[in-house]
Amino acid sequence: MNVFWSLGYHATALPDLLRATKLSRGSLYAAFGDKHSLFLRALDRYIAIALTRMDTELDHRREPVEGLRAYLAGYVDRNSGANGRRGCLLVATAMELAGRDVEVDRRIESFFKAMEARVAGAFSRAKAAGQLADGVEPSSAARILVCFVEGLRVVGKTAPTRIISQATVDALLDRFIR
Repeated sequence: MNVFWSLGYHATALPDLLRATKLSRGSLYAAFGDKHSLFLRALDRYIAIALTRMDTELDHRREPVEGLRAYLAGYVDRNSGANGRRGCLLVATAMELAGRDVEVDRRIESFFKAMEARVAGAFSRAKAAGQLADGVEPSSAARILVCFVEGLRVVGKTAPTRIISQATVDALLDRFIR
């Protein structure tokens, strides 16, 4: 996963994968099939980690606005310094392969839908608790927030300061909550 994340799909060569996995060519192909199959498994792992993190941040037992703040704080962390410069494997993959690889497209679409559903759930709980600003509709707010955080990851490649990222996150969330 880290090799693809650092180099991108097309720039990753078999020797890179052999070094990272410490496998021989034959063992790599026996275990994973081909480069594309290995890449899809790496992407699946990245997605699973991201969704598990979201489930923790947006935990139903947590106050919904607190969960949204924790979710966004995670993006601020991932958007700052070296993490920000490294970027997001999913965003990089979308930029490199979306529209050219059906399996990648399916995974990216599924991930964004899962993100949106989790965020919409938090906004729905906030609405039920009377914490959303008037006129805020949970599914629309979730769609906006997902687009925002993915855009934040792109902007993060320029390594904005943590203070700027946090202020930007706070400004958006403050538009949605009371």
